[in-house]
Amino acid sequence: MAEGRVMGGLILLRPWWLLALPVIAALAVVLWRRRARLGDWERVVRPEMMAALRRLGHVEAGRRGARGLWAMAAAGLVVLGLSGPATQRREAAAFANLDGVILVLDASPSMTGAEAWGQMLTAGRAAISGLGARPAALVVVAGDAYHGAELSADHRELAQTWQLVGPGTVPDKGSRPWLGLEKAGEVLREARLVSADVVLFSDGGGLGPEALEAAAALVRAGARVSVVAPEGVPPAEVLARAGGGEVFSPREGVALGAFLAEAGRTRLERADYPLLFLADHGRYLLLLALLPLLAGFRRRLA
Repeated sequence: MAEGRVMGGLILLRPWWLLALPVIAALAVVLWRRRARLGDWERVVRPEMMAALRRLGHVEAGRRGARGLWAMAAAGLVVLGLSGPATQRREAAAFANLDGVILVLDASPSMTGAEAWGQMLTAGRAAISGLGARPAALVVVAGDAYHGAELSADHRELAQTWQLVGPGTVPDKGSRPWLGLEKAGEVLREARLVSADVVLFSDGGGLGPEALEAAAALVRAGARVSVVAPEGVPPAEVLARAGGGEVFSPREGVALGAFLAEAGRTRLERADYPLLFLADHGRYLLLLALLPLLAGFRRRLA
């Protein structure tokens, strides 16, 4: 696990390197105070002769001190680079095979015929909008479960497919949400995801022992199960508790989107993948440190 300190929008991966900056600053102050001195020559040579030597170009006051200051500037940049200044890159494509979301939509007649069906679809669109770079898949279930959309980072296509689900989408009558959770487990295994969020959209029908068993299997596979259901549905709360997730009402689509936006990052950080979310810019500072070094080594051509 990487250690770091947050400074505004900047994260320092190795902040202990900053302890060297006061030492470099002290050395720079000493060199600055000595920049115009020429050692013991200023004590033994008369001021008039020293001034004449300077006019003739035989003495360049402060050249050694200036070179030292350039070296201190380079050292400061090196220390800053070694401290690991980094920024978050939540949209990086590197997460595609690590963390995903599987939406399981109950499209049984009791769901599609209810007044809350439109709110369910709206909550789903909010969930999709909060996915960021996380790939997502859709499983549609009623009497049986089917892949509605394969795991992909193409959220636009997923949203279009989501909006098309309605009465008659699943020809098998009934309400067997555990089959949808089992299908989500298949997606999880086939994609070899390190972690995942499974979100079940249900009215509570069929959330019995089979669903709890399927949720437990998902947890063992590294997933977390949340439920979107109307308020006051005890089976939904029991299932979410067993799956380690949360319960959202159909009106809490924005909260669901925010939950999914942060959930993947938190889970991967706990799994020791934090650096995948950070872009270390220290190497650019190391390259920049070459400039004061070049300035310190420049030579007079004439």
